Amino acid sequence: MNHLSAVTPDERADVPRLDRRCRARSSGPHVNGVRIDSISRQHYLLSIESFLSCGYSHVVHFCAAHPTVEARRDLAFRAILNMGSMNVPDGMAVAWAARLFGLRTERLAGTEGMYLSARWGGPRMVRHYLFGSTRHTLERLRARLEEINPGILIVGAEAPPFGPVRDADIRESVGRIQDAGTQMLWVGLGAPKQELAAHRLQALHAAPVILCVGAAFDFVAGTKRRAPVWMQQAGLEWLHRLGSEPQRLWKRYAIGNARFVAGVISDKVFLERTRSGRVATLARK
Repeated sequence: MNHLSAVTPDERADVPRLDRRCRARSSGPHVNGVRIDSISRQHYLLSIESFLSCGYSHVVHFCAAHPTVEARRDLAFRAILNMGSMNVPDGMAVAWAARLFGLRTERLAGTEGMYLSARWGGPRMVRHYLFGSTRHTLERLRARLEEINPGILIVGAEAPPFGPVRDADIRESVGRIQDAGTQMLWVGLGAPKQELAAHRLQALHAAPVILCVGAAFDFVAGTKRRAPVWMQQAGLEWLHRLGSEPQRLWKRYAIGNARFVAGVISDKVFLERTRSGRVATLARK
């Protein structure tokens, strides 16, 4: 397994003690069966702060459309997502769908989540660990984060093996992550692999906060170009990614997008019928 150097045990002495305060899991609307939470940038950082001081391990899912489509047909995967301490609308389509169901929320992509956390965590000496992608991408990601956030504490990074997530590999990684005194563990393996890995890492208390951010590793590192801002705001970031990697992503977007829209419409129709039925019942009483 490829991994970059972590801090030594002697450097863990100044890690802040954790108490037992925590943000309760919300009861937000479900998009294709996945709970989505109301998010603003301030709310996101306040939640991260509470997770760091809680004493338990928390998983933050940055939810694009693709994982919700997978979750609709895979009940076990859906359950893992819904156990997340915070489910952030990463994709614009997910944010729009959540608003359709009445949730007041911003879209917060994993890339922005990393930038926000790095700026916020710098003065607080928060200890970050990078888990995923390739050694080359990790080196560029680390250099980029240190360039734009002087003083950021990146205490380790490793690229796990390609292929299925193995328990033996996770256990080995947890030892290194814990020895580094990690507080925020960033996982960039792509869905659904990263969510499965995060679930196992949480069970072993790898870090107080485990964040699944997918392609954000490549975007921040500069190994892949992100869509222009106007495409992000118009909900067309998927089209830019499809144009960049058509052979790998055509099925996800050509078929997955249709399934996403169909699922949201189906859920909206069901919700409206349920509400109408309740109103009719109350009117008869």
